[in-house]
Amino acid sequence: MLDKTYDAAAVEPKIATRWAEADAFAAGAGAKPGADSFAIVIPPPNVTGSLHMGHALNNTLQDILVRYQRMRGRDVLWQPGMDHAGIATQMVVERQLAQRQEPSRHDLGRDKFIERVWNWKDESGGMIFNQLKRLGASCDWSRERFTMDEGLSKAVLEVFVSLYKEGLIYKDKRLVNWDPKLLTAISDLEVEQVEVQGHLWHFRYPLADGLTYEHPFALDEEGNRCAWKPSMGEPAGHETRDYLVVATTRPETMLGDTGIAVHPDDPRYTSLIGKHVELPLVGRRIPIVADEYPDMEAGTGAVKMTPAHDFNDFDVGKRHNLKAINVLTTDARVVLKDNEDFLDGLSIEGKLIEVIEEIDGMDRFAARKEIVAKMEEGGLLEKIEPHTHMVPHGDRGGVPIEPFLTDQWYVNAAELAKPAIESVREGRTNFVPKTWEKTYFEWMENIQPWCISRQLWWGHQIPAWYGPDGQVFVEKDEETALEAAIQHYIAHEGPWKAWVEEKLENFKPGEILTRDEDVLDTWFSSALWPFSTLGWPDETPELKRYYQTDVLVTGFDIIFFWVARMMMMGLHFMDEEPFHTVYVHALVRDKNGAKMSKSKGNVIDPLELIDEYGADALRFTLAIMAAQGRDVKLDPSRIAGYRNFGTKLWNATRFADMNGAVLDPAFDPDAVKLTINRWILTELTRTATEVREAIEGYRFNEASATLYRFVWNQVCDWYLELLKPVFNGEDEAAKAEARACAAHVLAQSVKLLHPFMPFMTEELWTHMAGEGAGLACHAEWPEPVFADAAAADEINWLVDLVSGLRSVRAEMNVPPSAQAPLVLVGANATTRERVVRHDPAIKRLARVTDILVEGDAPRGSAQIVVGEATACLPLGDLIDLEAEKARLQKAEAKVSADIAKIEGKLGNEKFVANAKPEIVEAEREKLVDLHGQRDKLEAAIARLADAG
Repeated sequence: MLDKTYDAAAVEPKIATRWAEADAFAAGAGAKPGADSFAIVIPPPNVTGSLHMGHALNNTLQDILVRYQRMRGRDVLWQPGMDHAGIATQMVVERQLAQRQEPSRHDLGRDKFIERVWNWKDESGGMIFNQLKRLGASCDWSRERFTMDEGLSKAVLEVFVSLYKEGLIYKDKRLVNWDPKLLTAISDLEVEQVEVQGHLWHFRYPLADGLTYEHPFALDEEGNRCAWKPSMGEPAGHETRDYLVVATTRPETMLGDTGIAVHPDDPRYTSLIGKHVELPLVGRRIPIVADEYPDMEAGTGAVKMTPAHDFNDFDVGKRHNLKAINVLTTDARVVLKDNEDFLDGLSIEGKLIEVIEEIDGMDRFAARKEIVAKMEEGGLLEKIEPHTHMVPHGDRGGVPIEPFLTDQWYVNAAELAKPAIESVREGRTNFVPKTWEKTYFEWMENIQPWCISRQLWWGHQIPAWYGPDGQVFVEKDEETALEAAIQHYIAHEGPWKAWVEEKLENFKPGEILTRDEDVLDTWFSSALWPFSTLGWPDETPELKRYYQTDVLVTGFDIIFFWVARMMMMGLHFMDEEPFHTVYVHALVRDKNGAKMSKSKGNVIDPLELIDEYGADALRFTLAIMAAQGRDVKLDPSRIAGYRNFGTKLWNATRFADMNGAVLDPAFDPDAVKLTINRWILTELTRTATEVREAIEGYRFNEASATLYRFVWNQVCDWYLELLKPVFNGEDEAAKAEARACAAHVLAQSVKLLHPFMPFMTEELWTHMAGEGAGLACHAEWPEPVFADAAAADEINWLVDLVSGLRSVRAEMNVPPSAQAPLVLVGANATTRERVVRHDPAIKRLARVTDILVEGDAPRGSAQIVVGEATACLPLGDLIDLEAEKARLQKAEAKVSADIAKIEGKLGNEKFVANAKPEIVEAEREKLVDLHGQRDKLEAAIARLADAG
């Protein structure tokens, strides 16, 4: 006999141990002979990571797919692994060194520091894998990979060297996102936009060569001059100016300005295109260029160009051959002295000497204040405006990032993207939901060179070595690079030939080359994940068997950073897409729809939810809320509700046990005679079909809802309830059939539920089928074919009738103990026969005294339509009609008042514009709920009116 209550805290570890001891999730475990493969690669979590709600959703959905396919007998591999997380891991270990007051990274040196990182990884890294096991993730844990392990490092070397030799990896000087605290380039995904209350400084840049022009102005309501814009029509007048006004949020970058851009159609500045201004404080002549980039309606329409410190300016600068002058160091200090690019062409005299002496070496924000003060002192500060704007910050370093001009390694992503675009366009890889294909195409068709180098120590060190003259040699190891270098220098006459020969003669070949100190972007190794984890570049059996993988389950935020790059690399090196389907799930938000963040204090810890409700309840909640394209609004109370769903199944199994239901391997659905059993077997077939179609269509919410409806409503609430008279009756044949059928249906329900709630179902399966029957995770997926439409129609009619009568009683506030006759009007012969057959059940379940068939509905009755007949429940004997009418009208008035209040809020444009989006959405949802309440109340009032 099952325990009285299901204890998730006790059962889940026991089941996890049973799976582990059986090696239940090994590749191919439970597969039928000759079965097709089914493979998923896990999005590798960071080695520093801990399970969050995004992981919980992502891995729950993957596990549903994997368990489903495993039960269908496919040869399944769910490939696990972790990402080495370059920046995050290096920061964790550096912080640990500081806390322990041990030597710093730089004091240790590169080799010793990397050794410490590996030690940390072995001791503390990978905690998330144990957490995923608690969630029930059925990966082949014996195949765990790590992006820095020997095999994956070999794959990284192979790809880098191959792409370099094909001309698809190269070194270039371009702008990157630079973190001045961590002193490394970072990816766009590692940049977060932070709203800052800043300023917009308007500076006057004097026109060169004594030039003036006529600048248009408008007049405000009081007749004062104000800014004129082209959209305002004719200006009120013109004033002579010998300067241009530009606005900036970063005055410190003006020292690197090399141009002013205006729109070619802007009438204010057409006469100035091709002319010059003199850069204040510096004295450099910089051109005024015409470009489509400036917005004529924004600011003054004239935009200062700092190509070395702004991504848009960099692009404009390339179009107009503007010089890129970097005026900041890697740690964001102003550098002017010994800055050849800055000093080129300048006369070092007067004001410039003072500027260099005072500002050189200043922190960027201190320099900002000093520059503004000097501009004001020189009469060149037009005005300062408060300005709220988004400032990019490094998500790890926490400081504003700088667009920084530096030498980095790049991948020619535009070339690699071409086949990846065609794969999706031609349907070889499909996105679900399909709407994400548009995002994919927008990114891929406008792709920029991919910066793959990082100024870190932890990661894949770039396999590039430099000769004494800076010549680069890219090979898989230093020995091969040295051979290439010697051949190169010996073959070319010049000073370096003799230098190399001298090193060789003195047995110092190690001094010829210097290795590039940078490491590769973490996303580089992740891009190889679908084939490198299977053993590539070696031709392994796993690679042959499981590549192409089947589906990638991922969040939308990494479609570009990871999905697109896996597509590019997979097609280039494997000549086949890495997966045929990309399922993109939405975000998990809090119950109000707000994004979870530590600063808001609304982060929900999945491990705490597992502790409180069990992993099954969390998984089922996430699955049933995972509608395609819709964010999951997670309310812990919903998890409690789905824990109750598990409890319902547990109790139903105990009830069946107590009534002698035992699984019979010889049970034959086609031999069943009782209508109630033929009905539930028909519904089981419908449910299994709907669940299969929903899972295979990635409609996890529909699959979950179908199972919930079947198990809770049809099996527990109706089937077992309707079997009670059979269990308690004298007909032994009927009793035996009911016991066997109930056990069969519960066992099939357990198997259908297994991918969603694996722990409880594994425990129930062991109880039902016995230890010798094997594990539920290897049990055969139910594919019933039994169908009896007549039996289904008959019992569904009974369910509809009783449910309708119960609803009327609830709406009318009828006391549970009150009973009344049921009058059927317009009933045909079939309905009359059903009434006779199910008379005891109707009376017991609907609390009816008698069932009468009449020609007309009695006065004072509530009426519901069931099929062709009308079921009438006389209310006069059950309730005080007038008192109930007053109660309902009072409730309806309150709901209507609440509706009016919320409609007033939502009709207020200021509220909608200024309130947080999640608050507005919550109000809208509340309004929908209130309308539903009012509809029910109005229906109940109408019933009373009809009854009166």
